[in-house]
Amino acid sequence: MSGGEKLGMIIQVNGASKRFGKKSVLEDIHLNIGTSKIYGLIGPSGAGKTTLVKLIVGMNQADKGSIKVLGKQVPDLSLLQNIGYMAQSDALYTELTGMENLRFFASLYKMDKETQKQRIAYTAGLVNLESDLGKKVSTYSGGMKRRLSLAIALIQDPEIIILDEPTVGIDPELRVTVWDELLRLKDNGKTIIVTTHVMSEAERCDMVSMVRDGGILEHGSPDALKERYQTDNLDDVFLRAGRHQS
Repeated sequence: MSGGEKLGMIIQVNGASKRFGKKSVLEDIHLNIGTSKIYGLIGPSGAGKTTLVKLIVGMNQADKGSIKVLGKQVPDLSLLQNIGYMAQSDALYTELTGMENLRFFASLYKMDKETQKQRIAYTAGLVNLESDLGKKVSTYSGGMKRRLSLAIALIQDPEIIILDEPTVGIDPELRVTVWDELLRLKDNGKTIIVTTHVMSEAERCDMVSMVRDGGILEHGSPDALKERYQTDNLDDVFLRAGRHQS
């Protein structure tokens, strides 16, 4: 395979850098992400996590380096059928009902009417919104909007699921339900990328990359990282890795 491609990796980020004006947001990022994994990008706000996932989705373009998803150079519109993306800020039509939002976003993908109906029922049930689908989104609480955004990210049964801070504003009980479902989706062959600053959620990922100041401090499984830094929690790993870099 050419260009440093690795067998079995469905997302490949090779030397990606991104600037906005004079500010460098990401610098020389390398990532290889395989199938059937939950992959965590962890770090504080402003570290570059959101910019990185936007590069992978194809919403922004890297200034340097290359990004391939399913063997295709991004951005590539044909990949959108295969990628479910939940942004950090909700992109919803607030004057429409929850159901109208789900139907609209479902209509953007290749689905027959029966499949569309099944996917709407499944995703609404997952995020516990069935009884609220007839209400306008303008009346939804912040947590309900996050839940609707998550349902939309899963609506087309995508191969790759990219979730930017998916559980912010969601109550603890539903957070457990969402993570249980992410683990089930992983077992069914999905590749999932989650950005989070909550270390307890990072613990549930198969692999994590610790992002700070536009670079990757450390990378590995939670257990391997804790062993490497001789600690029993990822907060300490992050702090110690930062000191090593300084």
